Amino acid sequence: MIKIGGLQKLTLIDYPGKLSCTAFLIGCNFRCPWCYSKELVLPEEIKKQPKISERVFFNFLKKRKKFLEGVVLGGGEPTIHKDLPDFIKKIKKMGYQVKLDTNGSNPKMIKHLIDNSLVDYIAMDVKAPKEKYNEAVGIEVDIRKIQESINLLKEEKVDYEFRTTLVPKLLTKEDIVNIAKWLKGAKIYYLQQFRPEKTIDPNYEKYKPFGQEESKMMQKECNRYLVTKLRN
Repeated sequence: MIKIGGLQKLTLIDYPGKLSCTAFLIGCNFRCPWCYSKELVLPEEIKKQPKISERVFFNFLKKRKKFLEGVVLGGGEPTIHKDLPDFIKKIKKMGYQVKLDTNGSNPKMIKHLIDNSLVDYIAMDVKAPKEKYNEAVGIEVDIRKIQESINLLKEEKVDYEFRTTLVPKLLTKEDIVNIAKWLKGAKIYYLQQFRPEKTIDPNYEKYKPFGQEESKMMQKECNRYLVTKLRN
């Protein structure tokens, strides 16, 4: 059974071009110190987080069928759930398009979802340049799996985007440009602003996001390697 820790009943921005809702799935294999969704990540916080049953969720989708077009599956990290394909099949059966938000750590699951036409759009977070990945995600990560997921999306069998959160103190302008070089040839790359609130490491709540001018400079540099856009 998929555990849902939150539901945004309407979003105009999370699924490009579609009126959607977002289901936040509980559990994550990363421990990004700057993450602001600790209630979906840390076991002690998960215990306190109200849960939404699959029955309630699918009843909601049934009622909104004439209004909503898409369902965004975020987290946490959705691909850690072995039941994810069956969960998505139920959503697709109701006529919805599905967008997956992922950290790219489970290319096997991503490939399965793509090969079985279970996702229509994938947004993959690229957390840092390769040499800083462990620091950025708070665990030791197999960078080969991140690379495999990047390669899968660049095959363009499904609509996709890459994105990076501009985390102050952790990432520099050079780091962001190095990510852009890494992703060179990809369809689109979004730079999104950091939110200094309820972070896993409380120190990050003290850090100010990059200013608009600095963010624009990063965007300009990244545009040398692939189409890059800013997202608040």
